Amino acid sequence: MIVRSPYPDLAIPEMAFDRFVLHKAALLGDKPALVDVGTGYTLTYAQLARRVAQLASGLARRGFRKGDVMALFSPNHPDYAVAFLGVAAAGGASATINPLYTADELAAQLQDAGAKFLLTIPPLLDRARQAAARSGVKEIFVIGAAPGTVSLDDLLDAGPSEPAYVCDARNDLAAIPFSSGTTGRSKGVMLTHFSMAANIRQCLAADMIVESDRVLATLPFFHIYGMVLILGLGLYRGVTLYTMPRFDLEGFLRAIQDRKITYAPCVPPIILALAKHPLVDQFDLRSLRLIASGAAPIAASTLRACADRLKCSMMQGYGMTEASGATHLNPRTLDPEKATSIGPPVPNCEAQVVDIVSGASLGPKEQGEICVRGPNIMRGYLNRPDATAQSIDAEGWYHTGDIGYADEDGYFFVVDRLKELIKFSGYQVAPAELEAVLVSHPAVADAAVIPSPDEEHGEIPKAFVVRKGELSEQEVMDYVAARVAPFKKVRLVEFIDQIPKSPTGKILRRELVERERRRIGAVVEKALKQP
Repeated sequence: MIVRSPYPDLAIPEMAFDRFVLHKAALLGDKPALVDVGTGYTLTYAQLARRVAQLASGLARRGFRKGDVMALFSPNHPDYAVAFLGVAAAGGASATINPLYTADELAAQLQDAGAKFLLTIPPLLDRARQAAARSGVKEIFVIGAAPGTVSLDDLLDAGPSEPAYVCDARNDLAAIPFSSGTTGRSKGVMLTHFSMAANIRQCLAADMIVESDRVLATLPFFHIYGMVLILGLGLYRGVTLYTMPRFDLEGFLRAIQDRKITYAPCVPPIILALAKHPLVDQFDLRSLRLIASGAAPIAASTLRACADRLKCSMMQGYGMTEASGATHLNPRTLDPEKATSIGPPVPNCEAQVVDIVSGASLGPKEQGEICVRGPNIMRGYLNRPDATAQSIDAEGWYHTGDIGYADEDGYFFVVDRLKELIKFSGYQVAPAELEAVLVSHPAVADAAVIPSPDEEHGEIPKAFVVRKGELSEQEVMDYVAARVAPFKKVRLVEFIDQIPKSPTGKILRRELVERERRRIGAVVEKALKQP
């Protein structure tokens, strides 16, 4: 059963992403486009458009050519938008990299992306320099100022513009975000000008954002959620985006109160805090009309609790980096019948559920792998034709790796994951990467990592470890924490005599997942028996 979107198909213009996103900039003029919550630094739509054009020209004069890659290694900031759109206007692609990454992690992604240039901020400069020295980066730029560096402002060319490059929207890359792979090696996802523009137009159908909105942009722009569904969609719609470099609950609540935020895109841990944390009662959040949830599953009860407490609407979506953002949106998030659904497909998009073994299309309520097809699907994985072929079949269906079903109304439900990725607070964590770190410890004979359910973060990485020497749980966690980004840290450890494996040596992760479910069930049962 192939399910088409209930929304009518939309026309998607074939044009450069920067021109697409800033199509209303001249009309909006002095309206604030981006405001830094902490400093108040503001770019109007007119200033943003001018800086984007100047950056594109400045990069061209510096030898930046069509197809070149600029790595963006920075938290959210108004000038992040200038860099992202300016690179697109110059005919290049932005490789968006998590600013929490270590120098080793950064170097690996710089090499994979083939980045010639790198943009960062002064506090991350040392890490950026270490990585650049090992990865072929020619030059580092900074947002702000630092001794011995070229600032973003220095790149702005106020002279006659260089000729605009001719954009082949369906084929030219505009962004290379990274998606974690089950092997532990991150894969660069090739997103074109057209695929990202398509997803922005697709998401407009749900009426989730209006021009008068004041949107809080605390979710990172390097992630597809922040990149397309907040930054791209917000600027296209003509809203004012209030940026935060990182999330902290008090700062988040204060920003909503002081800036009269009307729309807050969130991830489940934030919504859980909004639903339950006592700090929420200290702030006036009446300006909020809508909260969106994405990047990870969320309980229907949490959505309802948040809506009841804040007296606002809720919307849940589903998507992935490989689809340039969202493939499903649920306008009936608070409807008891559809509360746990990810919704129907977005416009111009088809979805189906297929049998995991045979690949046959399944009917209503039959569980299998969710597959999607549409103009928003990636061109493929950068320099990974093998991985691309495994993910996108000959008919153009992207295999999500999620297990679910569709009901008779065409609403989809996710029930499990075929892929091994752990989703920690919206971040993707590859178990194989952590396993490789664990077995490098001299006292570890073998290890396996699985997701363990967690109310705050959705899932946390749990390590099963076979010891060959004296080793404590805390020593294991400290060892991993020193070698990976903070969100990848192992947060639970269980020592075990043997890691279950198939005859071919593959970790039988499902057995460990079931073991963890039994453990949690026993803990809950014991707690319920307490007087």
